[in-house]
Amino acid sequence: MSDLPFGFSSSGDDDDREKNSGDRDKPGDAAGGNPFGGANPFGFAMGGQGLGDFDPSNFDPNMLGQMFSQLGNMLSGMGAGLAGGGSGPVNYQVAVNLARQQIGSFTPVLEKEISASADAVRLADVWLDDATIFPTGVTQTVAWTPVQWLEESLDTWKVLCNPIAEQLARTWQDNLPAEAAQFAGPMLGMLTQMSGMAFGTQLGQGLGQLAKEVLTSTDIGLPLAPEGIAVLLPEAIAKFAEGLGLPPQEIIVFIAAREAAHVRLFAHVGWLRQRLLATVEEYARGISIDFSGINEVTSNIDPTELLSDPSKLEELISSSTSFEPTTTPEQKAALERLETLLALIEGWVEQVVTLALGDRIPSTAALTESMRRRRASGGPAEQTFATLIGLELRPRKVREASELWRKVLEATDLSTRDGVWEHPDLLPDSADLDNPAGFVDRLLTSDSDLDNAIAELEKSLAEQDDPDTGDGSGGPGPDGDS
Repeated sequence: MSDLPFGFSSSGDDDDREKNSGDRDKPGDAAGGNPFGGANPFGFAMGGQGLGDFDPSNFDPNMLGQMFSQLGNMLSGMGAGLAGGGSGPVNYQVAVNLARQQIGSFTPVLEKEISASADAVRLADVWLDDATIFPTGVTQTVAWTPVQWLEESLDTWKVLCNPIAEQLARTWQDNLPAEAAQFAGPMLGMLTQMSGMAFGTQLGQGLGQLAKEVLTSTDIGLPLAPEGIAVLLPEAIAKFAEGLGLPPQEIIVFIAAREAAHVRLFAHVGWLRQRLLATVEEYARGISIDFSGINEVTSNIDPTELLSDPSKLEELISSSTSFEPTTTPEQKAALERLETLLALIEGWVEQVVTLALGDRIPSTAALTESMRRRRASGGPAEQTFATLIGLELRPRKVREASELWRKVLEATDLSTRDGVWEHPDLLPDSADLDNPAGFVDRLLTSDSDLDNAIAELEKSLAEQDDPDTGDGSGGPGPDGDS
Protein backbone atom coordinates (compact mmCIF):
# COMPACT_ATOMS: atom_id res chain seq x y z
CA MET A 1 0.00 0.00 0.00
CA SER A 2 1.93 2.99 -1.23
CA ASP A 3 -0.59 5.79 -1.06
CA LEU A 4 -1.94 6.23 2.45
CA PRO A 5 -4.19 9.25 3.02
CA PHE A 6 -3.95 12.02 5.61
CA GLY A 7 -0.24 12.39 4.86
CA PHE A 8 0.77 8.94 6.14
CA SER A 9 3.66 7.26 4.36
CA SER A 10 3.78 3.54 3.70
CA SER A 11 6.35 1.41 5.46
CA GLY A 12 8.40 1.15 2.28
CA ASP A 13 8.36 4.86 1.38
CA ASP A 14 11.77 6.26 2.26
CA ASP A 15 11.95 9.08 -0.30
CA ASP A 16 11.21 11.89 2.15
CA ARG A 17 12.73 10.50 5.29
CA GLU A 18 15.89 8.75 6.44
CA LYS A 19 16.13 5.67 8.56
CA ASN A 20 17.10 6.79 12.04
CA SER A 21 19.86 4.56 13.17
CA GLY A 22 22.56 6.91 14.34
CA ASP A 23 21.16 10.08 15.87
CA ARG A 24 20.47 8.45 19.21
CA ASP A 25 22.71 6.40 21.44
CA LYS A 26 22.02 2.73 20.83
CA PRO A 27 23.05 0.68 23.85
CA GLY A 28 23.48 -3.01 23.49
CA ASP A 29 25.84 -2.81 20.51
CA ALA A 30 28.36 -5.03 22.28
CA ALA A 31 28.72 -8.58 21.09
CA GLY A 32 25.82 -10.72 22.14
CA GLY A 33 23.69 -7.74 23.03
CA ASN A 34 25.25 -7.47 26.49
CA PRO A 35 24.82 -3.91 27.80
CA PHE A 36 27.96 -4.32 29.89
CA GLY A 37 30.11 -5.53 27.02
CA GLY A 38 31.39 -8.93 26.01
CA ALA A 39 29.68 -11.96 24.61
CA ASN A 40 28.71 -13.48 27.94
CA PRO A 41 25.21 -12.35 28.93
CA PHE A 42 26.25 -11.90 32.55
CA GLY A 43 29.19 -9.68 31.71
CA PHE A 44 31.87 -12.04 33.07
CA ALA A 45 35.20 -12.54 31.38
CA MET A 46 38.37 -14.31 32.49
CA GLY A 47 41.49 -14.21 30.44
CA GLY A 48 39.41 -13.68 27.33
CA GLN A 49 37.12 -16.58 28.18
CA GLY A 50 33.48 -16.52 29.09
CA LEU A 51 32.57 -18.58 32.12
CA GLY A 52 30.89 -21.12 29.93
CA ASP A 53 34.30 -21.81 28.35
CA PHE A 54 36.23 -21.91 31.62
CA ASP A 55 38.16 -25.12 32.27
CA PRO A 56 38.51 -25.73 36.05
CA SER A 57 41.45 -28.06 35.48
CA ASN A 58 43.44 -25.05 34.30
CA PHE A 59 42.48 -22.88 37.28
CA ASP A 60 45.40 -20.86 38.61
CA PRO A 61 45.12 -19.46 42.17
CA ASN A 62 46.82 -16.32 40.91
CA MET A 63 43.71 -15.73 38.82
CA LEU A 64 41.54 -15.46 41.94
CA GLY A 65 42.22 -11.78 42.31
CA GLN A 66 41.43 -11.25 38.65
CA MET A 67 38.13 -13.09 39.10
CA PHE A 68 37.08 -10.84 41.96
CA SER A 69 38.20 -7.86 39.94
CA GLN A 70 35.88 -9.00 37.17
CA LEU A 71 33.08 -9.44 39.70
CA GLY A 72 33.69 -5.91 40.93
CA ASN A 73 33.61 -4.56 37.39
CA MET A 74 30.35 -6.39 36.75
CA LEU A 75 28.74 -5.04 39.90
CA SER A 76 30.01 -1.57 39.05
CA GLY A 77 28.39 -1.86 35.64
CA MET A 78 25.20 -3.14 37.19
CA GLY A 79 25.20 -0.23 39.61
CA ALA A 80 25.55 2.20 36.74
CA GLY A 81 22.67 0.53 34.99
CA LEU A 82 20.52 0.66 38.07
CA ALA A 83 21.36 4.29 38.59
CA GLY A 84 20.17 5.02 35.11
CA GLY A 85 16.97 3.04 35.54
CA GLY A 86 16.25 3.89 39.16
CA SER A 87 17.07 1.84 42.25
CA GLY A 88 14.59 -0.97 42.41
CA PRO A 89 13.92 -4.62 41.73
CA VAL A 90 14.03 -4.25 37.95
CA ASN A 91 17.03 -3.04 35.98
CA TYR A 92 15.18 -0.70 33.66
CA GLN A 93 18.38 0.43 31.99
CA VAL A 94 18.89 -3.13 30.77
CA ALA A 95 15.24 -3.24 29.70
CA VAL A 96 15.57 -0.03 27.70
CA ASN A 97 18.88 -1.11 26.17
CA LEU A 98 17.50 -4.42 24.96
CA ALA A 99 14.25 -2.85 23.75
CA ARG A 100 16.16 -0.20 21.78
CA GLN A 101 18.36 -2.88 20.26
CA GLN A 102 15.30 -4.91 19.26
CA ILE A 103 13.61 -1.87 17.74
CA GLY A 104 16.66 -1.23 15.60
CA SER A 105 16.31 1.36 12.85
CA PHE A 106 13.11 3.35 12.83
CA THR A 107 11.62 6.06 10.69
CA PRO A 108 11.25 9.49 12.25
CA VAL A 109 7.77 10.99 12.17
CA LEU A 110 7.20 13.57 9.47
CA GLU A 111 5.42 16.84 10.09
CA LYS A 112 2.69 15.82 7.65
CA GLU A 113 2.08 12.66 9.69
CA ILE A 114 1.65 14.67 12.88
CA SER A 115 -0.92 16.85 11.10
CA ALA A 116 -2.56 13.79 9.56
CA SER A 117 -2.90 12.10 12.94
CA ALA A 118 -4.62 15.16 14.37
CA ASP A 119 -7.02 15.31 11.41
CA ALA A 120 -7.95 11.64 11.71
CA VAL A 121 -8.57 11.82 15.46
CA ARG A 122 -10.55 15.05 15.08
CA LEU A 123 -12.85 13.49 12.50
CA ALA A 124 -13.31 10.28 14.50
CA ASP A 125 -13.99 12.25 17.66
CA VAL A 126 -16.87 14.10 16.02
CA TRP A 127 -18.49 10.80 15.02
CA LEU A 128 -17.96 9.32 18.48
CA ASP A 129 -20.19 12.02 19.96
CA ASP A 130 -23.19 10.07 18.65
CA ALA A 131 -22.05 6.76 20.16
CA THR A 132 -21.39 7.56 23.83
CA ILE A 133 -22.45 9.99 26.52
CA PHE A 134 -18.81 10.61 27.43
CA PRO A 135 -17.54 13.83 25.82
CA THR A 136 -14.21 13.95 24.08
CA GLY A 137 -11.22 13.37 26.30
CA VAL A 138 -8.60 14.33 23.72
CA THR A 139 -6.73 17.53 24.44
CA GLN A 140 -3.85 16.86 22.04
CA THR A 141 -2.99 14.39 19.28
CA VAL A 142 0.60 13.33 18.61
CA ALA A 143 2.43 10.84 16.39
CA TRP A 144 5.16 8.70 17.92
CA THR A 145 8.04 6.60 16.69
CA PRO A 146 8.57 3.20 18.34
CA VAL A 147 11.35 4.70 20.48
CA GLN A 148 9.07 7.52 21.63
CA TRP A 149 6.46 4.93 22.59
CA LEU A 150 9.11 3.08 24.61
CA GLU A 151 10.30 6.22 26.38
CA GLU A 152 6.85 7.65 27.06
CA SER A 153 5.34 4.39 28.32
CA LEU A 154 8.19 3.33 30.58
CA ASP A 155 6.84 5.04 33.71
CA THR A 156 3.59 3.09 33.44
CA TRP A 157 5.47 -0.17 32.95
CA LYS A 158 7.43 0.59 36.10
CA VAL A 159 4.20 0.94 38.05
CA LEU A 160 3.02 -2.40 36.66
CA CYS A 161 6.24 -4.35 37.06
CA ASN A 162 7.70 -3.04 40.33
CA PRO A 163 5.13 -4.68 42.65
CA ILE A 164 5.66 -8.06 41.03
CA ALA A 165 9.44 -7.86 40.97
CA GLU A 166 9.59 -6.50 44.53
CA GLN A 167 7.49 -9.34 45.84
CA LEU A 168 9.57 -11.90 43.96
CA ALA A 169 12.77 -10.44 45.42
CA ARG A 170 11.28 -10.34 48.93
CA THR A 171 10.03 -13.90 48.66
CA TRP A 172 13.43 -15.02 47.41
CA GLN A 173 15.28 -13.51 50.35
CA ASP A 174 12.76 -14.58 52.99
CA ASN A 175 12.53 -18.19 51.84
CA LEU A 176 16.04 -19.06 50.78
CA PRO A 177 16.93 -22.41 52.43
CA ALA A 178 19.25 -22.01 55.41
CA GLU A 179 21.97 -24.11 53.85
CA ALA A 180 21.91 -22.06 50.69
CA ALA A 181 21.72 -18.78 52.59
CA GLN A 182 24.81 -19.71 54.60
CA PHE A 183 27.14 -19.80 51.64
CA ALA A 184 25.15 -17.49 49.36
CA GLY A 185 24.94 -14.72 51.94
CA PRO A 186 27.94 -12.75 50.68
CA MET A 187 26.61 -13.04 47.15
CA LEU A 188 22.94 -12.38 47.93
CA GLY A 189 23.21 -8.79 46.85
CA MET A 190 24.69 -9.88 43.57
CA LEU A 191 21.95 -12.46 43.10
CA THR A 192 19.33 -9.79 43.77
CA GLN A 193 20.87 -7.56 41.13
CA MET A 194 21.05 -10.48 38.75
CA SER A 195 17.36 -11.08 39.37
CA GLY A 196 16.74 -7.43 38.50
CA MET A 197 18.71 -7.90 35.32
CA ALA A 198 16.75 -11.04 34.44
CA PHE A 199 13.42 -9.28 34.93
CA GLY A 200 14.71 -6.29 33.00
CA THR A 201 15.77 -8.59 30.18
CA GLN A 202 12.30 -10.12 29.96
CA LEU A 203 10.68 -6.70 30.05
CA GLY A 204 13.05 -5.29 27.45
CA GLN A 205 12.38 -8.11 25.02
CA GLY A 206 8.63 -7.68 25.44
CA LEU A 207 8.70 -3.90 25.10
CA GLY A 208 11.00 -4.05 22.09
CA GLN A 209 8.48 -6.23 20.28
CA LEU A 210 5.52 -4.17 21.41
CA ALA A 211 7.12 -0.90 20.34
CA LYS A 212 7.32 -2.08 16.73
CA GLU A 213 3.74 -3.34 16.52
CA VAL A 214 1.44 -1.16 18.65
CA LEU A 215 -0.75 1.16 16.61
CA THR A 216 -1.79 3.58 19.36
CA SER A 217 -1.02 4.39 22.98
CA THR A 218 -3.95 2.26 24.18
CA ASP A 219 -3.47 -0.67 21.81
CA ILE A 220 -2.87 -3.09 24.70
CA GLY A 221 -5.82 -1.83 26.75
CA LEU A 222 -3.74 0.21 29.20
CA PRO A 223 -3.40 4.02 29.06
CA LEU A 224 0.31 4.46 28.33
CA ALA A 225 0.21 8.12 27.27
CA PRO A 226 -0.39 11.11 29.55
CA GLU A 227 -4.04 11.84 30.25
CA GLY A 228 -5.84 13.49 27.36
CA ILE A 229 -3.17 12.66 24.78
CA ALA A 230 -4.20 10.61 21.73
CA VAL A 231 -1.30 8.85 20.02
CA LEU A 232 -0.94 7.21 16.63
CA LEU A 233 2.19 5.39 15.44
CA PRO A 234 2.32 5.99 11.66
CA GLU A 235 5.01 3.44 10.84
CA ALA A 236 3.13 0.58 12.53
CA ILE A 237 -0.18 1.69 11.04
CA ALA A 238 1.33 1.63 7.55
CA LYS A 239 2.60 -1.92 8.11
CA PHE A 240 -0.76 -3.00 9.54
CA ALA A 241 -2.55 -1.60 6.48
CA GLU A 242 -0.43 -3.54 4.03
CA GLY A 243 -2.20 -6.55 2.62
CA LEU A 244 -5.61 -5.87 4.14
CA GLY A 245 -7.06 -4.88 0.79
CA LEU A 246 -9.17 -2.17 2.43
CA PRO A 247 -9.30 1.58 1.73
CA PRO A 248 -6.36 3.10 3.62
CA GLN A 249 -8.34 6.19 4.58
CA GLU A 250 -10.89 4.01 6.35
CA ILE A 251 -8.16 2.08 8.14
CA ILE A 252 -6.60 5.21 9.59
CA VAL A 253 -9.90 6.74 10.75
CA PHE A 254 -10.89 3.40 12.29
CA ILE A 255 -7.65 3.22 14.30
CA ALA A 256 -7.99 6.89 15.29
CA ALA A 257 -11.54 6.22 16.49
CA ARG A 258 -10.35 3.36 18.69
CA GLU A 259 -7.71 5.57 20.27
CA ALA A 260 -10.14 8.45 20.82
CA ALA A 261 -12.70 6.08 22.36
CA HIS A 262 -10.12 4.70 24.79
CA VAL A 263 -9.07 8.21 25.75
CA ARG A 264 -12.71 9.17 26.42
CA LEU A 265 -13.24 6.20 28.67
CA PHE A 266 -10.10 6.70 30.74
CA ALA A 267 -10.66 10.46 30.93
CA HIS A 268 -14.21 10.21 32.28
CA VAL A 269 -14.02 7.04 34.37
CA GLY A 270 -11.72 8.37 37.05
CA TRP A 271 -11.23 5.12 38.94
CA LEU A 272 -10.40 2.94 35.94
CA ARG A 273 -6.68 3.58 35.52
CA GLN A 274 -5.96 3.10 39.20
CA ARG A 275 -8.13 0.00 39.38
CA LEU A 276 -6.08 -1.67 36.64
CA LEU A 277 -2.82 -0.96 38.44
CA ALA A 278 -4.22 -1.93 41.85
CA THR A 279 -5.33 -5.29 40.51
CA VAL A 280 -1.79 -6.00 39.35
CA GLU A 281 -0.50 -5.05 42.82
CA GLU A 282 -3.09 -7.33 44.40
CA TYR A 283 -1.77 -10.17 42.28
CA ALA A 284 1.82 -9.33 43.23
CA ARG A 285 1.13 -9.43 46.98
CA GLY A 286 0.26 -13.11 46.78
CA ILE A 287 3.36 -14.23 44.88
CA SER A 288 5.21 -17.19 46.35
CA ILE A 289 7.96 -19.36 44.92
CA ASP A 290 8.44 -23.09 44.93
CA PHE A 291 11.99 -23.46 46.22
CA SER A 292 12.34 -27.15 45.53
CA GLY A 293 14.33 -26.20 42.45
CA ILE A 294 16.97 -24.23 44.28
CA ASN A 295 17.28 -26.97 46.89
CA GLU A 296 18.19 -29.31 44.06
CA VAL A 297 20.68 -26.82 42.65
CA THR A 298 22.42 -26.09 45.94
CA SER A 299 22.34 -29.54 47.53
CA ASN A 300 25.29 -30.81 45.54
CA ILE A 301 27.35 -27.62 45.45
CA ASP A 302 30.43 -27.32 47.65
CA PRO A 303 30.83 -23.60 48.54
CA THR A 304 34.56 -23.86 47.79
CA GLU A 305 33.64 -24.80 44.23
CA LEU A 306 32.29 -21.31 43.72
CA LEU A 307 35.86 -20.06 44.07
CA SER A 308 37.66 -22.84 42.24
CA ASP A 309 35.10 -23.14 39.47
CA PRO A 310 33.38 -19.86 38.57
CA SER A 311 31.11 -21.72 36.16
CA LYS A 312 29.28 -23.00 39.27
CA LEU A 313 28.58 -19.40 40.21
CA GLU A 314 27.12 -18.73 36.80
CA GLU A 315 25.01 -21.89 37.13
CA LEU A 316 23.67 -20.74 40.49
CA ILE A 317 22.89 -17.27 39.18
CA SER A 318 21.18 -18.64 36.11
CA SER A 319 19.10 -20.99 38.21
CA SER A 320 18.16 -18.26 40.68
CA THR A 321 16.43 -16.26 37.98
CA SER A 322 14.46 -19.08 36.44
CA PHE A 323 12.10 -20.23 39.19
CA GLU A 324 8.42 -19.91 38.40
CA PRO A 325 6.13 -18.36 41.03
CA THR A 326 3.28 -20.51 42.21
CA THR A 327 -0.25 -19.18 41.68
CA THR A 328 -2.55 -19.00 44.69
CA PRO A 329 -6.36 -18.95 44.53
CA GLU A 330 -6.25 -15.26 45.48
CA GLN A 331 -3.91 -14.54 42.59
CA LYS A 332 -6.07 -16.46 40.17
CA ALA A 333 -9.03 -14.36 41.28
CA ALA A 334 -7.03 -11.15 40.82
CA LEU A 335 -5.92 -12.21 37.34
CA GLU A 336 -9.50 -13.09 36.42
CA ARG A 337 -10.65 -9.62 37.51
CA LEU A 338 -7.85 -7.99 35.51
CA GLU A 339 -8.61 -10.12 32.47
CA THR A 340 -12.31 -9.28 32.74
CA LEU A 341 -11.68 -5.56 33.18
CA LEU A 342 -9.39 -5.44 30.13
CA ALA A 343 -11.99 -7.38 28.14
CA LEU A 344 -14.74 -4.97 29.21
CA ILE A 345 -12.65 -2.00 28.11
CA GLU A 346 -11.91 -3.55 24.73
CA GLY A 347 -15.49 -4.73 24.25
CA TRP A 348 -16.89 -1.29 25.07
CA VAL A 349 -14.48 0.41 22.66
CA GLU A 350 -15.37 -2.10 19.95
CA GLN A 351 -19.09 -1.39 20.33
CA VAL A 352 -18.69 2.38 20.50
CA VAL A 353 -16.49 2.48 17.41
CA THR A 354 -18.86 0.19 15.52
CA LEU A 355 -21.82 2.40 16.40
CA ALA A 356 -19.95 5.58 15.46
CA LEU A 357 -18.44 4.38 12.18
CA GLY A 358 -20.72 1.57 11.01
CA ASP A 359 -22.90 3.77 8.80
CA ARG A 360 -20.02 5.98 7.70
CA ILE A 361 -17.16 3.57 6.93
CA PRO A 362 -18.10 0.45 4.96
CA SER A 363 -15.06 -1.53 6.12
CA THR A 364 -15.80 -1.11 9.84
CA ALA A 365 -16.97 -4.72 10.27
CA ALA A 366 -13.98 -6.10 8.36
CA LEU A 367 -11.55 -3.97 10.36
CA THR A 368 -13.16 -5.03 13.63
CA GLU A 369 -12.71 -8.66 12.67
CA SER A 370 -9.10 -7.95 11.68
CA MET A 371 -8.44 -6.56 15.14
CA ARG A 372 -10.01 -9.64 16.68
CA ARG A 373 -7.81 -11.93 14.61
CA ARG A 374 -4.81 -9.84 15.58
CA ARG A 375 -5.57 -10.57 19.24
CA ALA A 376 -6.43 -14.20 18.62
CA SER A 377 -3.07 -14.86 17.00
CA GLY A 378 -1.35 -14.19 20.31
CA GLY A 379 -0.10 -10.70 19.61
CA PRO A 380 2.61 -8.82 21.48
CA ALA A 381 0.26 -7.56 24.19
CA GLU A 382 -0.84 -11.05 25.18
CA GLN A 383 2.72 -12.34 25.07
CA THR A 384 4.00 -9.49 27.25
CA PHE A 385 1.26 -9.95 29.84
CA ALA A 386 1.79 -13.70 29.88
CA THR A 387 5.54 -13.29 30.37
CA LEU A 388 5.39 -10.66 33.09
CA ILE A 389 2.29 -11.51 35.14
CA GLY A 390 0.95 -14.77 33.78
CA LEU A 391 -2.08 -13.13 32.16
CA GLU A 392 -3.49 -14.16 28.83
CA LEU A 393 -6.26 -11.91 27.54
CA ARG A 394 -8.32 -14.55 25.79
CA PRO A 395 -10.12 -13.38 22.64
CA ARG A 396 -13.25 -15.20 23.83
CA LYS A 397 -13.51 -12.81 26.75
CA VAL A 398 -13.26 -9.77 24.48
CA ARG A 399 -15.84 -11.13 22.06
CA GLU A 400 -18.26 -11.89 24.88
CA ALA A 401 -17.65 -8.50 26.50
CA SER A 402 -18.49 -6.79 23.22
CA GLU A 403 -21.67 -8.85 22.95
CA LEU A 404 -22.66 -7.91 26.50
CA TRP A 405 -22.31 -4.18 25.79
CA ARG A 406 -24.30 -4.60 22.59
CA LYS A 407 -27.17 -6.30 24.43
CA VAL A 408 -27.15 -3.67 27.17
CA LEU A 409 -27.58 -0.92 24.59
CA GLU A 410 -30.31 -2.83 22.77
CA ALA A 411 -32.27 -3.20 26.01
CA THR A 412 -31.63 0.30 27.39
CA ASP A 413 -29.91 3.42 26.04
CA LEU A 414 -26.52 5.11 25.89
CA SER A 415 -26.90 6.69 29.34
CA THR A 416 -27.64 3.35 30.99
CA ARG A 417 -24.87 1.53 29.16
CA ASP A 418 -22.20 4.10 29.93
CA GLY A 419 -23.60 4.61 33.43
CA VAL A 420 -22.38 1.12 34.30
CA TRP A 421 -18.88 2.65 34.41
CA GLU A 422 -19.86 5.00 37.25
CA HIS A 423 -18.56 2.59 39.90
CA PRO A 424 -16.51 -0.61 39.73
CA ASP A 425 -19.17 -2.48 41.69
CA LEU A 426 -21.61 -1.90 38.84
CA LEU A 427 -19.44 -3.60 36.24
CA PRO A 428 -20.16 -7.09 34.94
CA ASP A 429 -17.96 -9.88 36.26
CA SER A 430 -16.57 -12.94 34.52
CA ALA A 431 -19.80 -14.89 35.07
CA ASP A 432 -21.79 -12.07 33.46
CA LEU A 433 -19.65 -12.36 30.33
CA ASP A 434 -20.81 -15.96 30.08
CA ASN A 435 -24.42 -14.94 30.69
CA PRO A 436 -24.96 -11.40 29.32
CA ALA A 437 -28.75 -11.81 29.32
CA GLY A 438 -28.69 -12.30 33.07
CA PHE A 439 -26.69 -9.11 33.56
CA VAL A 440 -29.10 -7.16 31.36
CA ASP A 441 -32.09 -8.49 33.33
CA ARG A 442 -30.42 -7.54 36.60
CA LEU A 443 -29.60 -4.10 35.24
CA LEU A 444 -33.19 -3.53 34.15
CA THR A 445 -34.54 -4.75 37.50
CA SER A 446 -32.16 -2.51 39.36
CA ASP A 447 -33.20 0.49 37.27
CA SER A 448 -36.88 -0.35 37.80
CA ASP A 449 -36.44 -0.65 41.56
CA LEU A 450 -34.60 2.66 41.67
CA ASP A 451 -37.25 4.37 39.57
CA ASN A 452 -40.00 3.02 41.85
CA ALA A 453 -38.16 4.21 44.95
CA ILE A 454 -37.72 7.68 43.50
CA ALA A 455 -41.39 7.78 42.47
CA GLU A 456 -42.52 6.80 45.98
CA LEU A 457 -40.28 9.46 47.51
CA GLU A 458 -41.58 12.13 45.16
CA LYS A 459 -45.17 11.10 45.91
CA SER A 460 -44.55 11.31 49.65
CA LEU A 461 -42.98 14.76 49.38
CA ALA A 462 -45.84 15.97 47.18
CA GLU A 463 -48.42 14.81 49.72
CA GLN A 464 -46.62 16.62 52.51
CA ASP A 465 -46.59 19.85 50.51
CA ASP A 466 -50.19 19.53 49.28
CA PRO A 467 -52.28 22.41 50.83
CA ASP A 468 -55.36 20.18 50.84
CA THR A 469 -53.77 18.16 53.61
CA GLY A 470 -53.59 21.18 55.84
CA ASP A 471 -50.62 20.71 58.11
CA GLY A 472 -48.81 18.48 55.66
CA SER A 473 -49.20 15.45 57.87
CA GLY A 474 -51.91 13.83 55.81
CA GLY A 475 -54.43 14.32 58.69
CA PRO A 476 -57.35 16.77 58.98
CA GLY A 477 -56.72 20.45 58.51
CA PRO A 478 -56.84 22.92 61.40
CA ASP A 479 -60.57 23.58 60.83
CA GLY A 480 -61.37 20.16 59.53
CA ASP A 481 -63.56 17.53 61.01
CA SER A 482 -61.99 14.96 63.19
